[in-house]
Amino acid sequence: MSDSAPGLYVGLISGTSADGIDAALCSFEPSPTLLHAHTRPWPETLRRQILDIAQSTGPIDLDVLGRLDVAVGRCFADAVHALLKEAGTAPEAVRAIGSHGQTLRHRVDGPEPFTLQVGDPSVIAENTGIDTVADFRRADVAAGGQGAPLMPAFHAAVMASPQVVRGVLNLGGIANLSVLHADGTVTGFDTGPANGLMDAWSMHVQNEPCDRDGEMAARGRVNTDLLKRLLDDPYFTLAAPKSTGREYFHLDWLRQRVDVTAMAAEDVQATLLALTVRTIADAVEREGHAIGEVVACGGGVHNRILMDALARALAPRKLSSSAELGVDPDHVEAMGFAWLAWRRLRGEPGNLPSVTGASGPRLLGAVHAAPRALHVSSEGLRAS
Repeated sequence: MSDSAPGLYVGLISGTSADGIDAALCSFEPSPTLLHAHTRPWPETLRRQILDIAQSTGPIDLDVLGRLDVAVGRCFADAVHALLKEAGTAPEAVRAIGSHGQTLRHRVDGPEPFTLQVGDPSVIAENTGIDTVADFRRADVAAGGQGAPLMPAFHAAVMASPQVVRGVLNLGGIANLSVLHADGTVTGFDTGPANGLMDAWSMHVQNEPCDRDGEMAARGRVNTDLLKRLLDDPYFTLAAPKSTGREYFHLDWLRQRVDVTAMAAEDVQATLLALTVRTIADAVEREGHAIGEVVACGGGVHNRILMDALARALAPRKLSSSAELGVDPDHVEAMGFAWLAWRRLRGEPGNLPSVTGASGPRLLGAVHAAPRALHVSSEGLRAS
């Protein structure tokens, strides 16, 4: 199958919350279509290791990092197998996998900017028999960009409107906002934490991976003094382009600003939810004031308390789920990385310099070939 052949594509991502691997089977011709989706939970010991390393400020043992890279790659491959089995699709029908990997570090503002994702793509290709495109962020960083967010280009492809300036709000571990202008121009950036801090606090105090439907936050009261201290972080007033992650907004970040043992757990959670709402609303007013309506996607759409609070804060703009546009809110990012793999094999750039700040458009991702029979001739090795 040639690189220009349509075929099917699989997108894989585990976000900053590391709450599971999302896998999406997609086609993109004539238009982006989600054919099947699957979410595979992490083995709990592996998830805890991922979160411990992602939130650690200390050194990382290279042997631990190497083994984690392979273990994550195997789990990603398992997610592909489960997806294709459920969909009744043979691996041979899939042109390529687009794998984001699991972010451990995203530090793009220093003298040697870098971003690091694990999930060995060669392991994925070997175990699935499907060409795998991965390492999407580093080409943009090398070109002077933030390497994130990468989804605004896909948001524009599936959710832009010529009648209205639409904001697409991804509520993952980190919140990012895409501003889709009616004339086709796109801007976007990470606003700060969405679910990540709330998830971490929920795990810390009640051993639950998330505050389901915002129930703990609903029982608490916002501590205005704590909220003010959290809002004083300089990230929130930085101008775009900007991006961040769990390695910045984590529980130690919270503990540095308050003695959480002196507060009711519910009040801390309510304040963290208020932080998410306030920083998103402020970002919309400051950077996206022309937005006429906001479409939300990501896991946060299932938090009723969060969505209600956002609707009040963003009024009179309408807030809705991407489901109303026919786009599954739980699998937008997985679809997006399948789309980036599709573009990579077509030789088309995947980044938007207007979003990331890169010096120009770049092909994103490296192609890791699936195993094929090799034959030796007088001219050397060649694939069958």
